[in-house]
Amino acid sequence: MSDATKKYTTIHYQQYLELEKVLNAQHPRSAELEEKPAHDEMLFIIVHQVYELWFKQIIHELGSVIEMFEKQWVDERNIGGAVSRLDRIVEIQKLLIQQIRVMETMTPLDFLDFRNYLFPASGFQSFQFRKVEVMLGLRPDQRLTYNEAPYSAVFTEEQGRELKALEAGGTLFDVVEAWLERTPFLEFKGFRFLEYYRSAVQNMLERERAAINSTEYLSPEKKAMRLQMLGSTDTYFQSVLDAKAHRRMREEGKLQLSYKASIAALLINLYRDEPILQMPFNLLMRLMDIDELLTSWRYRHAQMVLRMLGRKVGTGGSSGYDYLHATAVKHHIFKDLHNISTLLIPRSELPPLPRELKEELGFLYTQKE
Repeated sequence: MSDATKKYTTIHYQQYLELEKVLNAQHPRSAELEEKPAHDEMLFIIVHQVYELWFKQIIHELGSVIEMFEKQWVDERNIGGAVSRLDRIVEIQKLLIQQIRVMETMTPLDFLDFRNYLFPASGFQSFQFRKVEVMLGLRPDQRLTYNEAPYSAVFTEEQGRELKALEAGGTLFDVVEAWLERTPFLEFKGFRFLEYYRSAVQNMLERERAAINSTEYLSPEKKAMRLQMLGSTDTYFQSVLDAKAHRRMREEGKLQLSYKASIAALLINLYRDEPILQMPFNLLMRLMDIDELLTSWRYRHAQMVLRMLGRKVGTGGSSGYDYLHATAVKHHIFKDLHNISTLLIPRSELPPLPRELKEELGFLYTQKE
């Protein structure tokens, strides 16, 4: 049989999916160690195996998107493909959250029937999940300590080296930040975006202060409170209006994106209706969706653990619920993109684009004579 013929030989469904391996990969420990196995241990194993399969797909999608963006020049046609693959990750994340409802059909008493056979196995030992976190861009200095040891301490030396190599650079956060820094429209033939934006922000804040002071529906105390809150917002605008203020906020850990990347993300958000910026805007939205859904998954996971175990220590020796809940609060990756909402101004205040730049940002075709 020639090589060309071999390429098109038929294959059975069972063989293609290797179902013999997959369907024989569930071995409840209670069945091996007890006369009467715990019924719900099968559910526990299958749900976690499905999680690992979905983590594998997420890693596959993230790797392809990172590859698209790690070059110095990103083909604009790739952005649509990247958005589609990030959309797929978003849908998978929704499934991961829904799977918790399946797990919660198991009661705490059902879980206690086999929990003592799990030590010291724990979800904290999921190498693929840690790889997903690192590929997205979660840095070591952002992580909560796991049992007062590095999170990678539970993995093999080879796995630890792989995680360190990923942390060294080339994460999704890194390549998107570099892509944003290359946005060409920040200084375009006399259009100085930041100068126009600064003026628009000042006009907006002055009008809001005047509206607060002139209203008859607020007491002097409420007016003072509103003006103080407005002042806090005004201070946050300095993160894009003042490079030194931005650098200071990064050093304090309040910001992660570089100054230039932050300005580019703001411009894309403000001028999202321009045809050429619609797909970049969708890309930023998908990154926010992924970050938000990851937080939702962490929170739901923590709530499930609280429901199943209360305040018991986890099988891996962690503080259980307290640790999981804390990661939902702290382990944000694209928080700077969420914070851009603080910097937005009304569409009516947007500085008008020069005609030539508007043509660059649109799909302009001229009919040849």
